[in-house]
Amino acid sequence: MKKNGKKNVLKPVEKEVVVVSESDDEVVASDSEHESVESPVVSDDDYEIFSEGNDDRNSDSELDSGSGSEDEVHGNYLDGEHPSNEAGLSDGVDNFDQGDQSASEDSREVVDESDSSEDEVGPRNTIGDVPLKWYEDEEHIGYDVAGKKIKKKERLDKLDSFLARTDDANSWRKIMDDIEDEEVELTKEETKLIRRMLKGKAPHADFDPHAPYVDWFAWDGAKHPLSNAPEPKRRFIPSKWESKKVVKYIRAIRKGLIKFDKPKEEPRFYNLWGDETEESRHGLSYIPAPKAKLPGHDESYNPSLEYIPTQEEISAYQLMFEEDRPKFIPKRFTSLRSVPAYEKSVRETFDRCLDLYLCPRARKKRINIDPESLKPKLPSRKDLKPYPTTCYLEYKGHKGPVVSICTDPVGQHIASGSHDGTVRIWEVETGRCIKVWELGEPVQHVAWNPLPEFPILAVSMGQDVLVLNTGLEKEENKMIADLLRVETTPAPDDSESAGSSVSWSQYDKYEGIRIKHFKTVSSVEWHRKGDYFSTVMPAGESKAILIHLLSKKLTQRLPFKLHGLPVCSTFHPTRSIFFVSTKKNVRVYDLVKKKFIKKLDAGVREISSVSIHPGGDNVIVGSKDGKLCWFDMDLSSKPYKILKSHPKDITNVAFHRNYPLFASSSDDCTAYVFHGMVYSDLNQNPLIVPLEILHGHTSVNGRGVLDCKFHPRQPWLFTAGADAVIKLFCH
Repeated sequence: MKKNGKKNVLKPVEKEVVVVSESDDEVVASDSEHESVESPVVSDDDYEIFSEGNDDRNSDSELDSGSGSEDEVHGNYLDGEHPSNEAGLSDGVDNFDQGDQSASEDSREVVDESDSSEDEVGPRNTIGDVPLKWYEDEEHIGYDVAGKKIKKKERLDKLDSFLARTDDANSWRKIMDDIEDEEVELTKEETKLIRRMLKGKAPHADFDPHAPYVDWFAWDGAKHPLSNAPEPKRRFIPSKWESKKVVKYIRAIRKGLIKFDKPKEEPRFYNLWGDETEESRHGLSYIPAPKAKLPGHDESYNPSLEYIPTQEEISAYQLMFEEDRPKFIPKRFTSLRSVPAYEKSVRETFDRCLDLYLCPRARKKRINIDPESLKPKLPSRKDLKPYPTTCYLEYKGHKGPVVSICTDPVGQHIASGSHDGTVRIWEVETGRCIKVWELGEPVQHVAWNPLPEFPILAVSMGQDVLVLNTGLEKEENKMIADLLRVETTPAPDDSESAGSSVSWSQYDKYEGIRIKHFKTVSSVEWHRKGDYFSTVMPAGESKAILIHLLSKKLTQRLPFKLHGLPVCSTFHPTRSIFFVSTKKNVRVYDLVKKKFIKKLDAGVREISSVSIHPGGDNVIVGSKDGKLCWFDMDLSSKPYKILKSHPKDITNVAFHRNYPLFASSSDDCTAYVFHGMVYSDLNQNPLIVPLEILHGHTSVNGRGVLDCKFHPRQPWLFTAGADAVIKLFCH
């Protein structure tokens, strides 16, 4: 460029940096050795408020004094001229130096005025990378350099903090330092850095993102940095080998030698209830056959002595059902040569082949479920007290197995019948025997009249049922004497039912009534009003169950057809409903309407006993295979719950009148006590919780506990065993 006849040579300006202001887009020329002062920065929410402030605007203008527009600066650099002085570039540089000095002086003033708080910094928190979550429940937030705890500061609630932010104009600059647990106010330099980072720029203004290129190639006299050889011709000519390969693939595709997989079309319809995990398999999937069970120690030719059964156990196996009988009885031989051929080898091999050939197999998907999660959540036994736990008293005096016991309605006395031909009355609290009847024949069942004013006892033995006066009334009661007097033989009710099979007579030996039956009577049950009682004769066929009216000395058979051999019978505790138990099911009848109501199917081998809940809507059934079934009559005719508790036959089951308890006795010499809560809410199922296993009886001739009854008022349980002992279990 020529001016005034002279040529101005452009010289590089050393130590010169152009700083562009972020707020007003002005340029500041400053010396590189001085630090450039950055404009204050705020967040996007406070940007407009901050940019409109006069103080910040003035500070930016003071910091950027001496600067021109960006376009003018670039233009003057290119032309070598400055708008304030057209004499040349040197004058422009001088002006820039003046602006640089003013900017540096302003920057020094800002630094001097800045409030540096490094000397006033409190104890530093030295927890490092430890999560602050660990200190949520502590009174301190960390430790300082000396190892002392840094106490937490009290925080303002939301309302106080909102009012404080409203009153404080610089609240937008304050942030909470969670590590130091203090409020920090941002300086102008820090706000500038934040503002530049929010815009996607470098934090520092002196950073040049478009720095001039630095040529790092070492020439060392070379003319060209790379090879100067010309490009080969093959790079510009298509490859004939590649074209031949493409033609070959095209011909193969046309001939069908190469087939592409068609894209899978999504089905238009899908199975809503199908299993998505099922994979489509071609043909039948192979399912391996289950492996045969490997032989154990008991199948050894020389097993241990504990595996070899005694002769008594082998005899007991013959009395068991075939499906319950063990398949193999271990034997002992001196050597392997003396072991004979297995007599069931051909049969078992044939059965195994039939299983492999005929047994259908299906692939089951195994689900990983925690077994503990499947257990019902039951309440603690401590919360369900009181219930019988320990043996408190023993009643000894019988010489044979005690087969039946019964308490009086008040609970002061208990009656027991034994195979030694005696019936005894005991005082509950002392264990003293008050009265003994020598009947001379094994007693099958005893039942106490439910009315307290009539202390009458019904006893079944052989084909006779005796109604005896216990003599426990405080005053002489003529009503009992009149009730137990048979003046004349009553006329039969009808020719078909009871007249020809049952006879009422006076039992002069013990001042009672003797009712003669034509078959052996197994049980006697009283009606709640104390005037009716029923008797069961398992071999009586159509006349197996009879109902007797004590006041009129009348007998009538049950006006229903019996389906199977009856085991026991009982009356409903509140309604005119009668329960008849056969070996397979329990049938419910309405005596007033004379109609069949329901059949309860227990699904057990043989029913042994039945008990009705005091509410009347729930029934428990004991069986000879050790299962106890709970029926909810409002729910279903199938068992609501089946409890497999006893390994041997269940002899009797019983409900408590007042407490939510029921019990079962078995030939395994134990009695199980359960908690059975029945709720008034029909939507809530009964709660059944096992509580206690009561021991104490000894086995005699394979028999254990033969009967169990609850005390009518206390949570006590009476058990009668084959060892001729009656036990009282208390809480």
